[in-house]
Amino acid sequence: MLVGEVMTDNVRFVEVDDPLREALAAMHDLDVRHVPVLDEGELVGILSDRDLRAYEAASDQPESERMEVRVAEVMNTDLQVVGPEAELVEVIDLMLEHRVGAVPVVDPSTRDLVGIVSYIDVLAEARRTL
Repeated sequence: MLVGEVMTDNVRFVEVDDPLREALAAMHDLDVRHVPVLDEGELVGILSDRDLRAYEAASDQPESERMEVRVAEVMNTDLQVVGPEAELVEVIDLMLEHRVGAVPVVDPSTRDLVGIVSYIDVLAEARRTL
């Protein structure tokens, strides 16, 4: 099975200069745990609920100030990405090896963000086929 068959292709993203409150609102509105981060259209990171919890635990700022910090200061830039023609098993291997819950999907020729595959997408597909 190919990644393009199970990925979420209408991806909500945030920009590097957005405040954390906007990223948190996007994650809450969509009920997701990961949001890709773009800088002028280029995928440069991903922000997860785990990143937010770690930042919150390490910060001594009041919540109102933490929520105004730029996404770029908290996001993870160690990206694992795949193309839509990759095998789903490749995504599963990346998730297990790097202990991540979502992998951005990029067009291999342009590197444009075209989707995201989360562990929920993988589990839903496994459930559908079992």
